[in-house]
Amino acid sequence: MSIEIKQHLKLSQQLVMTPQLQQAIKLLQLSRMELVDLVREEMMENPVLEDALETSQEQARDREEIGAAADGEAKFETAGETEMALPDPSRIEKEPEIKADGNAVSEIDWDNYLENYTMAPPMPSYKPSGDELPSLESTLTKRTSLFDHLAWQLKLAPFTEEEQSIGMMIIGNLDTDGYLKDPPLDEIAADARVPFEVAERVFKRIQQFDPVGVAARSLEECLLIQAEHVGADDELVISMIQHHLPNLEKKNYQAIARDLKQPLEEIYEAAKVIMELDPRPGRVYTTDEPHYITPDVYIHKVGDKYFVVPNDDGLPKLKISSFYRTALSGSPQAREYIQDKLRSAQWLIRSIQQRQRTIVKVTESIIKFQRDFFDKGIAYLKPLILRDVAEDISMHESTISRVTTNKYVHTPQGIFELKFFFNSGISRTDGDEVASEAVKSKIKNIISAENPKHPHSDQRIVELLRDQNIDIARRTVAKYREQLGILSSSKRKQLF
Repeated sequence: MSIEIKQHLKLSQQLVMTPQLQQAIKLLQLSRMELVDLVREEMMENPVLEDALETSQEQARDREEIGAAADGEAKFETAGETEMALPDPSRIEKEPEIKADGNAVSEIDWDNYLENYTMAPPMPSYKPSGDELPSLESTLTKRTSLFDHLAWQLKLAPFTEEEQSIGMMIIGNLDTDGYLKDPPLDEIAADARVPFEVAERVFKRIQQFDPVGVAARSLEECLLIQAEHVGADDELVISMIQHHLPNLEKKNYQAIARDLKQPLEEIYEAAKVIMELDPRPGRVYTTDEPHYITPDVYIHKVGDKYFVVPNDDGLPKLKISSFYRTALSGSPQAREYIQDKLRSAQWLIRSIQQRQRTIVKVTESIIKFQRDFFDKGIAYLKPLILRDVAEDISMHESTISRVTTNKYVHTPQGIFELKFFFNSGISRTDGDEVASEAVKSKIKNIISAENPKHPHSDQRIVELLRDQNIDIARRTVAKYREQLGILSSSKRKQLF
């Protein structure tokens, strides 16, 4: 079989995504904080870009300084003509010139300077607690973690170096709630090459550290340590913790009373003591920082109309530096470099502008579909899908999905994510549909208004919603209740 080279013509269509198109798509799905970071990083890498706001402020300061200097010269000349004669320049004693060799530094009276410095009050000086200065705790840059808090107590305890080492290993294996679940204590002792008795002695001592109940291996052990610490370790409380934690969770106090053969009132009193204990002692020292939300757009109501205004605060206002425009007439290598940076800068500016326009268009379309929500509240939220908005503004659904990801809008009803306005529909008995978020709000209102001693079951909530012309299944109510973080009726029930 012979091998030969032949030429064939083939017609095909292929989608090619240029780097510029990939950048534009990436900008669409970035959150506001990510966009600010990207713009500032691009300004560091691309010398052609500059912040128009900073440049205008610098120019204004320069003009003010020049104007102030000119006014000073004019006032000086006027005063010299009317009141005083200018002194003879030959009679003016010249000040000694301080040169860069540092010889003039020795002429400073350092003793007098240091004496005045030590006599001066510290900066900032102490002020009474009633002033507006923040407290020391609020100026800390890092919160104390559970590991740091326990390690500090471990160093103060009378332990040997071997016990300090095993103690650090125990503290390092605690989870965020303060429990030692994995690895077991015997494995930690084997890794540290110490006897198990030594590890257990250090372990028991750590369990008495603050917060009390830390380093427990189970919920039962954690509650027993706290009950003993507060002096509530009577026989009834200990028996309920050891044998009836599931019944305590379900608030099945009758079953506990039958099993322990105690009056129901005594069970109630013991349950009150157990409820005051902390099942997660380590959560006080969680290091999770709060996430602040900055809206991408604002919706303002003026009269009967809503207006969408993009939020440009904190976002650099990019422009092309005029200095590099004049440098295009330089060498060919510099010209090529500057032209490449100019193209990149212009494309970035256009992409950001296009991103802002797209977000505004999508928000205006959402206002058109959800007008009742903005006028009356969350109970009037309507079902909406991405295709509805995409067809309204003649864009693809994928573009709408990218635009509404990690974007927030400030409305007269509060701050919401743009994804919040897209909901599935729940059928009404009259044939219409209501948004799922509106149903969740109704479920939350029904539960908040119930009698705590007789909470509504999921089936009862279904019946109450049916009275409001909302046809919904019981399992859907249970799913929405769990999404809202609301317990079941048996766990919400309050008997005392």
